[in-house]
Amino acid sequence: MQIQHPLAICALPKVKNAPASLPLSSAQTPKYGARTRAISVNELPPNALRRKREPKWRGGFSLGVDLGMSRTGLALSKGFSIRPLTVLELRGEKLEIQLLQIAQQEEADEFIVGLPKSCDGKETPQSNKVRSVAGRLAVRAAERGWRVYLQDEHGTTAEAADRMIGMGLDRSTRQRKIDAYAAMMVLERYFSMAGLGTELVLPKNLDLQEKLKTGPPKDMDFFPENS
Repeated sequence: MQIQHPLAICALPKVKNAPASLPLSSAQTPKYGARTRAISVNELPPNALRRKREPKWRGGFSLGVDLGMSRTGLALSKGFSIRPLTVLELRGEKLEIQLLQIAQQEEADEFIVGLPKSCDGKETPQSNKVRSVAGRLAVRAAERGWRVYLQDEHGTTAEAADRMIGMGLDRSTRQRKIDAYAAMMVLERYFSMAGLGTELVLPKNLDLQEKLKTGPPKDMDFFPENS
């Protein structure tokens, strides 16, 4: 959904290190200023790309995020049966904390955040706001070994509306759930492209980068020993 507004999660310290943004198809983006030894994108491929390369790889869910001024839609998937999850009417730190809690509950290890773009592929003023929110979320998520990626979301709201009409949902339901369905379309695009074109939002802090390389803790429920 074309947006403008902020987000992040869990009661963690205030964010001090603005992140860099790394396109999956290239090296780091200079204007976002990653530190000297920034991790390359190839070291942290998104789940969609990793599953394509390693069909038997088992990992967490992907949490799609459609940020809005006052509403944020969420969707969930491992690459199949993508489903709309919920719509949050929160902003700022409260939204960020709730996002992290939902990721924990749903066993997600990456956030796929929709990035607004115009029809010609250029970023908009809303894009900067989403990048800011995604940056704060990336720092908090990295504490847990979770990654944040940006995915072009141009047209996903219209696609979501068409999908809901095709499902026969009434207008009231469509209005309530449009943001979650838009997040679902963001995930659908992400998986259909096997993660290509996404951008990794990378914290500048090198310790956090190492946590991302290590990945989330392997708890018993998420990574069974006999798997």
